[in-house]
Amino acid sequence: MSARRDLVFLFDVDNTLLDNDRLQSDLFHHLAREFGDKARSRYVAIFEELRNELGYADYLGALERYRQENLHDPRLLRMANWLVDYPFAARLYPGALDVVRRVKRWGNVAILSDGDAVFQPRKVERSGLWKAFGGHVLIFIHKENELAAVEKFYPAKHYVMVDDKLRILQTIKDAWKDRVTTVFPRQGHYAKDKKSIAQYRPADISIERIADLLEHKRTEFMAA
Repeated sequence: MSARRDLVFLFDVDNTLLDNDRLQSDLFHHLAREFGDKARSRYVAIFEELRNELGYADYLGALERYRQENLHDPRLLRMANWLVDYPFAARLYPGALDVVRRVKRWGNVAILSDGDAVFQPRKVERSGLWKAFGGHVLIFIHKENELAAVEKFYPAKHYVMVDDKLRILQTIKDAWKDRVTTVFPRQGHYAKDKKSIAQYRPADISIERIADLLEHKRTEFMAA
């Protein structure tokens, strides 16, 4: 984007626009049903180990590591298909696409997400979010460390960052200060972890669900 805009809205994906907790629950239940509780427990353990190493959820990477421990179980080959063919569009939060359409009238919009280079783009594409955002999609490993790149791709006088993690919002606020309005939708397990959120400052705007943004006006984001 070459033209500088007054306002750019940046949206996280997981548990902000899309119910990733539901996806994860479906996956773990599928593992238990198809492969047994032992397989489920081992996959979950690997998944958490990998998340601690990388800083983001890597579902396919965890499957690869699990496969290395079970090379002679051909059933595992179908697991990747289940993941990439998951009905992501059915997991969009109610009103999510309506919010995107509404704020498009006020400025530019883009996805700013963390994740791997295969599954996360697949999720964004298959959910319909890639099309809804007109292809304006950024996926980094640690997005809060890539704000210079964000400014290069989407220059603006003011930003609005919508994310379910207060840690991310606080880091971005510290960097951009009054150039950003942070919005905290209280959705998903991170947003509902009272011990975790107590460690960080409140966002400029807190909402119970993403659809609540339909009740806000453009001037509220600029004022905050």
